[in-house]
Amino acid sequence: MATRTTTGVTHYHVQKKRRAALLEEWRQYRNTVVRLGDVTMHDTARGMRRGVYVSADGDRPTRTMDALAHEVDPGAVSTVHRHSWDAMLLVVAGWGWTEIDGRRIDWGPGDSLHLPAWAWHRHGNEGTETARFLSFSSEPMLETMGMAFQEDGGHTPVEQLPPRPPYAASIDGDDPYARRIRRLAKDQDARRSGRLHTSWDDLELLQTPRGTRTTFLLDRAIGYQASGITMAMFEIGPGRGQSMHRHPGEAWLYVLEGSGHTFLGTEPDKGEVHPWEKGDIIVVDHFLWHQHFNDDPEKTAKVVRIHMFDSLLETMRILTDPLVLFEEPPDAIRDAQAGDYSTIEWPPLQRPTWP
Repeated sequence: MATRTTTGVTHYHVQKKRRAALLEEWRQYRNTVVRLGDVTMHDTARGMRRGVYVSADGDRPTRTMDALAHEVDPGAVSTVHRHSWDAMLLVVAGWGWTEIDGRRIDWGPGDSLHLPAWAWHRHGNEGTETARFLSFSSEPMLETMGMAFQEDGGHTPVEQLPPRPPYAASIDGDDPYARRIRRLAKDQDARRSGRLHTSWDDLELLQTPRGTRTTFLLDRAIGYQASGITMAMFEIGPGRGQSMHRHPGEAWLYVLEGSGHTFLGTEPDKGEVHPWEKGDIIVVDHFLWHQHFNDDPEKTAKVVRIHMFDSLLETMRILTDPLVLFEEPPDAIRDAQAGDYSTIEWPPLQRPTWP
């Protein structure tokens, strides 16, 4: 069957105009620092409050990840729901629990959790103070592909809810179909047996050549099986800075403790300085050179970094090879920026406080 255009212009002109319009619209949404004070909390049908750092639901759209804040009052239990995307949680205040497919996990400030795709989950607070946590999910990426679905189960007991979608078990054979069945079954077996919780009490921060000490919170290196979202924390010494680097994609940094500033520039010596403080999210995008500094001369600053490195960025690196998509300055410059971090006296690791 023949197809005819009714636009009066060529395929070339239609696509060029559409792509230019999309990019121009997208540039209007960009933020550099989302302040804690700009995140308004709203009551929701789930029995808890929600606020938006970055998401189309708060008129701050994004293409790969979103960042939300959640609060659970003392004595409250949320409804149970599930979705086709996965999410990472970072607890910043209070004590509570999360139930994932019937498994209860108790948590406190500084803990982190993984909510796998299609896993039923709810949250509760049996304490005396409001609990607060952030979530970082891959919902925008799945929405782009038309694969974002959400289901609410109210207060139905988890044993009465349908399980996660089934999948075919491995079969014998060396034909392409059998090989695909085995490959996908192996992937789902791994994803449904991944780690779900990192306790703050189990963290160990190690020094790096970039002038900070760091640890994984949620990452495949420590047993998690996620869609590519990774979460790590780094600590900057008093009055010190992290060495410079750059990469594409959306990378966010949540300020868990402290205050400071971030340099963002198209060149290592051409850019702007953006101040930040506890509770803010720093948005690093546009393949900019960036460097983070702790402005407090006496206390360290703790920053949690979230990005889609293990899926989206790795795919981009393969598709655009030989372009370099993660870049640091030469070692000599990096070491000069980091300084002699062996002289830093790192304090004992204590759970974060709020506010």
